[in-house]
Amino acid sequence: MEIRSLKPEELPRALALVWKSFLAYEAPEYAPEGVATFRASLESEEFCAALEFWAAFEAEEMLAVIATRSERSHITLFFVSEAHMRKGIGKALFRFLLPLCPGPVLTVNSSPYAVPFYARLGFLAEGPEQQRDGIRFTPMRYFFAETGEAH
Repeated sequence: MEIRSLKPEELPRALALVWKSFLAYEAPEYAPEGVATFRASLESEEFCAALEFWAAFEAEEMLAVIATRSERSHITLFFVSEAHMRKGIGKALFRFLLPLCPGPVLTVNSSPYAVPFYARLGFLAEGPEQQRDGIRFTPMRYFFAETGEAH
């Protein structure tokens, strides 16, 4: 498996993976407004231009995508294709990202479906579930150790 930053021409394929996974695992938990909000963000050039993307590949197949904003201090998108879930690919992608983050904290607004996954990675909930523009999320934080290393 290869993990690397996305080439600009790979972005449409990455967004298609994100959308397909969102529809399968996130959308059933959201009101129509939330689904529309999420779709609009993926279609926004401004939104996507503000993100840095990395992906996991096996040969030419894209297996998972992660994207950050705010100088790599906030995970904005993190999706694994359905066929490759529960195989350690998401964890490997996260571990790849960690040394690229400045620390001391990495944040995410986790969907209801992903809260247990982020907890297994070491994230802690920072409060109860919230909702904004129909998007349900739990704010979570990952704290780097005093040395700057991930815990």
